[in-house]
Amino acid sequence: MREINVRKNSVEQWQTLHSKAAYIDEILELTEVEDDKQFLDEVKSEIEALSWDVEKVEFENMLNDPDDHLNAILTIHPGAGGTESQDWAQMLMRMYLRWIERHGFELEILDLQSGEEAGIKSATIEVRGEYAYGYLKAEIGVHRLVRISPFDANNRRHTSFASVFVYPEVENEIEIRINPSNLRIDTFRASGAGGQHVNKTSSAVRITHLPTGIVVQCQSERSQHMNRENAMKILMSRLYQRQKEEEEKKLQELEKTKKEIAWGSQIRSYVFHPYNMVKDHRTKVETSNIQDVMDGNLDPLIQAFLKMGN
Repeated sequence: MREINVRKNSVEQWQTLHSKAAYIDEILELTEVEDDKQFLDEVKSEIEALSWDVEKVEFENMLNDPDDHLNAILTIHPGAGGTESQDWAQMLMRMYLRWIERHGFELEILDLQSGEEAGIKSATIEVRGEYAYGYLKAEIGVHRLVRISPFDANNRRHTSFASVFVYPEVENEIEIRINPSNLRIDTFRASGAGGQHVNKTSSAVRITHLPTGIVVQCQSERSQHMNRENAMKILMSRLYQRQKEEEEKKLQELEKTKKEIAWGSQIRSYVFHPYNMVKDHRTKVETSNIQDVMDGNLDPLIQAFLKMGN
């Protein structure tokens, strides 16, 4: 169903863009035929909107990692520095909430621990929407703030750090599908304890899953059909456990990418003093409109990083 929805959304996006382009063509033809310039402003506005939509669709087509279309779990933790860093972590949370709102994603704050004086000690936010993880994975790393501290009576400049990490939201139910051609099924005669009883028919069943090498067998029932059914249940459970372990391994690999929340580990710096600047150290993209970024306009920074990897 998820695959169907992804493909359906792609088709609907194309149909919407095609309809908008056709509408613009009609207005242009009307303007030319009637030599009426009053529609030109409307055409310009429609073309700008269409251009933005096309760019968004083209960008999402680049997000082709299997996890990119999943929901995301966003976590924020302050670095050392007490109230300073905790306040910075809260500022980052506000920035991401604004970004989520801009994109029309749904959110749920799963966990929020407030600081003792100000700010937050940690936050965990579920972000629900198509490509939520694909976008937000660009934010993984340490974020550095430079400003005149509102908590310092001497108005000194402070540097604070906070870490952001993003996980793809793993499905609650892992679907197990078994291709019959990947199974080797052997039957044999079952024997009782101590060899006291031997079936005269080959009712015991052994199933080998060829891609993984998992072997299961069942001989507790006198019916071959029942033994086969029970062996398939065991195989399904073994494959389910294997897939869960693979998912956990993937999360552990993500955990290894976490960096120390300190100087030299930052992916991006936000400078409020002595000048205004946001600079991404990975892409070298920077802007002086720091308030726009803090209000959730992260797309230029996010897209520059993701395009760098394609």
